[in-house]
Amino acid sequence: MKTLKNFVGRLNRIDAFSPYFFLPFVLVLYFVVSLFDFHRFAYFNVRETIWPAVILSLVAYYIGVWITDKKGWTFPGFGLGFMKGKTVWVIWVLAMIGAIAYAAMLATGQVGLTDESVRRNLDPKLNLLSQLLWFGVVLLLSYKIIRDKEMSRKKMWIYGTIYFGAMVLFLLMGYRTPIAVMLFTGLVIFHYVIKRIKLTWLLAAMFVVALFFSMFGFVRVLTEDTTKEFNSREQPDVVLEEKKQVDLKTDEDIVNETPKWVRQMNAEMVTGHIVLSKIIEYTGNEGYLKGQIHGGIFGTVLPGEQISPRMKVTEVVNSISIEDGRYITRPTRTTTPTYTGQLFLDGGYLLVAIGFLFYGVIVAMLYNQVQAAGVRSYQAVAFAFVMTIFTVSLHTGLLDLIFILMIGFAILTAAIEFSGRKKDLNKTLERDIL
Repeated sequence: MKTLKNFVGRLNRIDAFSPYFFLPFVLVLYFVVSLFDFHRFAYFNVRETIWPAVILSLVAYYIGVWITDKKGWTFPGFGLGFMKGKTVWVIWVLAMIGAIAYAAMLATGQVGLTDESVRRNLDPKLNLLSQLLWFGVVLLLSYKIIRDKEMSRKKMWIYGTIYFGAMVLFLLMGYRTPIAVMLFTGLVIFHYVIKRIKLTWLLAAMFVVALFFSMFGFVRVLTEDTTKEFNSREQPDVVLEEKKQVDLKTDEDIVNETPKWVRQMNAEMVTGHIVLSKIIEYTGNEGYLKGQIHGGIFGTVLPGEQISPRMKVTEVVNSISIEDGRYITRPTRTTTPTYTGQLFLDGGYLLVAIGFLFYGVIVAMLYNQVQAAGVRSYQAVAFAFVMTIFTVSLHTGLLDLIFILMIGFAILTAAIEFSGRKKDLNKTLERDIL
């Protein structure tokens, strides 16, 4: 009992959101949890191992963090020092643009929570601009909390209510990603500015949040109108050999032995594992897409009908599974490829290494700026936001142009506001690592 208590005590001394811990911990946890597949690997005929790509992701990320930490790298000012102290007004403008776009979506009945077909057909331009509302709320509230030297309980309730209200607004659109980003950005700010969150408490909170998002997706599927063609659940219209038909029915019966709500608890992780395996299998047969996925990020804003990167991933993974008489993702839906899968599909192991090295360098540079400027600075806000986006994209992939623009804005404004003054690191952040 004493040994367990000492172990828990050591865990709680870790800076839970350090670049050395949080993101790689989530990456490992994500794929370890996916191993509890409840026979879905057999059902979807998973052939290729994902672990070389996952291990390479970790190694490349840690190399980026370690080099940046040792060199003490931070972002330059980009020659925009004259903007220092004025970036908050730019954020206000962005938030107002987002509020107008969001109001326009509500006025035209674009509430994605009501049905999946509505969510998938939101006006792309209004949807993109509306994201600036929650982005502005996150930055402005976080900045206000950091600048507030006397945080009373009343103020905490006021800030929390506004923050929660913004999350509810975007819950109406039916998308989980903005909610996840807002939630974890708020947790990071709370951890550094208000009260340190113990690792054991964080793990418990992560479990509850993951369960909520899984069940949210489950309810969303259960309540969709299956009479609409968009929500069709029909499987591929292919002629299978008698043995394949029997095997398919047997595999399906074995999967269904586990209740749906149990399978849903880690469905997102299992799907991510399956998709990554299928991507590796596809590239082994057909070769890499050589930039099509990443080019598609910017193509979605061009005039005319464009194939989104995640829809391209759907085509890729289904092209392998159709011959077995099943879809991994329904043809009308998009597929989250994981960040590892996104990189692998375009450039294999080399691009995986480059992408995660990039992650490590960016996060560590922002962390260095927090150390130098102190936690009560805009650097902490930028670090919290960017690290959260990177962590969420371990599952979704970094395929949304708006998120890339937000990351760029956070990095740029943090560099502008960074004074570069070195402070006593022991008085700013605890960096206890196991």
